[in-house]
Amino acid sequence: MTACTTCGACCASFRVDFSAFETEGGGGSVPAGLADNITEHTCRMRGTDHSPPRCAALYGKTGEQAICGIYEWRPSPCREFEEGSPACEHARRKHGLAALNL
Repeated sequence: MTACTTCGACCASFRVDFSAFETEGGGGSVPAGLADNITEHTCRMRGTDHSPPRCAALYGKTGEQAICGIYEWRPSPCREFEEGSPACEHARRKHGLAALNL
């Protein structure tokens, strides 16, 4: 497993908005119970608009042993998030984690 599937820092750092068409009800695969409707066309992963944010699909302890409970069905912003990217490193620093140095 890579740090990207065990860290969870991004899941506990950012708001995650995505198309309503990505939910089960919209024809996609994101479980409807984990998405809040923001507008007619936009949903947000539950928990990511809290302070501090923490995605409702994240299980475990951030930075130690965290896992996405819907990894195969996660929305596009999560699929597009790049391990080692500046946003990734920002999230890791926010949680006191060392840089990945990829």
